[in-house]
Amino acid sequence: MQVSPLQRASVAEAAAWHQVVAASTAHDLPGVPPPAPGQIHAQLTQPALDSRRLAWLATGADGVPVAVAGLRVFTSPGQHHLAELELHVAPAHRRLGTGSLLLSAAVAACRTENRRSLIATAAADGPGEAFSARWGFRRALTLNHLTLRLDEMGQADLLQTADAEHPGYRLTGWTGAVPDGLADAFATAKNAMNDMPVGDLDYGSVAWDADRVRAMATVVADRGDTLLTVAAVHDDGTMAGYTEIVLPHGAPSRAQQYDTAVVPEHRGHGLGLWVKAAMVRRLRAEHPGVVEIETDNADDNVHMLAVNHRLGFRSYRRTREFQLDVPAA
Repeated sequence: MQVSPLQRASVAEAAAWHQVVAASTAHDLPGVPPPAPGQIHAQLTQPALDSRRLAWLATGADGVPVAVAGLRVFTSPGQHHLAELELHVAPAHRRLGTGSLLLSAAVAACRTENRRSLIATAAADGPGEAFSARWGFRRALTLNHLTLRLDEMGQADLLQTADAEHPGYRLTGWTGAVPDGLADAFATAKNAMNDMPVGDLDYGSVAWDADRVRAMATVVADRGDTLLTVAAVHDDGTMAGYTEIVLPHGAPSRAQQYDTAVVPEHRGHGLGLWVKAAMVRRLRAEHPGVVEIETDNADDNVHMLAVNHRLGFRSYRRTREFQLDVPAA
């Protein structure tokens, strides 16, 4: 076996990476669509927000790709301690030490980068969880994944929720980067995500400003995806809450939920449900090819789970976040 770091992933290396991820996903998460080849290529070649990416590809003696590992090294001030691992081994090549070899490379890189915390995600009760436990990761957070079938939603109920009056508030929305006149208010609202339940995960914090929200939109656009936002704005100009949806490149049928947040001072008015219902109405009108939305919530995020269940989301799988306390070199 040969493990090669990927400096600048070529088209062939991205295709090899996709081959491993698709096989791993089909085995461990039956029914979950794997990322498309174009998504993998963009992930490996396009810059991410406030982070750098290290990557390794393992191939067998015959040159066939058997495993991949990606390490996202966060660079924002509140996350200088943190790195995030993605590791996939093709099912036919497991239990041969390949995953351990790649993990060792990632941990060594964490030490070089002075990262004390390494987080990873695995399907609940699956082989990734057993692997994580064997190598000293501790369980830090359980995520409940939910989907909403848009064709199963009653039009009357949806319109009633989306059109409900919320005195003192109005809805607005945009595609891609936030309009300049809303950028500062949107950045302030994004900081409400810092009190999101994260269990025992040492995730740190992120400080949002207008430049950062614009940079996030640029990252999404550069990889070919479409970012949609619906927000609730108070009469005083404050952005009280918002929800974001990403449509992966290539006319997808499944949209991915990004952030949904309500600023603490504006909670208790039903704004979370309101903006999410308005987003569903927008998807139906502007993107009729989208048939479902996938989201995830921490098990202890009871408020957002209640909002999603009321809207019609249904749980279909769980993943767990694991954290390794990286010993100093």
